[in-house]
Amino acid sequence: MSEGVTNTGSMGVRQLEAFGRTRLSRHFFMRDFLYSDIAAVHGFSNIPDDPALAIAAGTRLCEELLEPLQATFGRIAIRSAYRSCEVNAFGNAHGLGCARNEVNFAAHIWDRRDADGFMGATACIAIPWFADRYAAGTDWRAMAWWIHDHLPYSDMAFFPRLAAFNLRWHERPNRRIKSNVDPKGILTEPGRPGHDGSHAAWYEGFPALVKPD
Repeated sequence: MSEGVTNTGSMGVRQLEAFGRTRLSRHFFMRDFLYSDIAAVHGFSNIPDDPALAIAAGTRLCEELLEPLQATFGRIAIRSAYRSCEVNAFGNAHGLGCARNEVNFAAHIWDRRDADGFMGATACIAIPWFADRYAAGTDWRAMAWWIHDHLPYSDMAFFPRLAAFNLRWHERPNRRIKSNVDPKGILTEPGRPGHDGSHAAWYEGFPALVKPD
């Protein structure tokens, strides 16, 4: 569904506006993913060097993961998503929660392929429907297992506030879930006991998957 600018070199305000209007899926546009606290505070331009690759990876993230989540649970909130190499490197160097650039290629850095040549994209999201239930005591693993059983994700990493989590689409998915919330560490990955099969007992009362139109 991509429609918009595919060359961000020497971009001015009008060109950036046009790039931000690039439609990645029915409900999501590139502008939704470009805001960065690091860039805003420290004066960086959080704009892709390879816009075509960023659009391609972002489109898959939106169409295959974010749209089904929003169709099923209602509005989702984007907390952090695309990072330029410059923004991510600064965040890593200053202890601002960013992994090394090489680790974030095909993750938060949408416009770089990983070392094996695959593309991917990550967004950190919060789902208000689930955030309310998490605040009332629902285990974060309920959402983790629901996504695991229903959507073609690559990686998830959960955080304590709002039960927000990194959600990654990748051409060669890892199918790995980890958490910074107790119990911390790896919840599942291929080869671990319980990785396969249904985990419906964890998310009893959750809505059935709604496939976007």
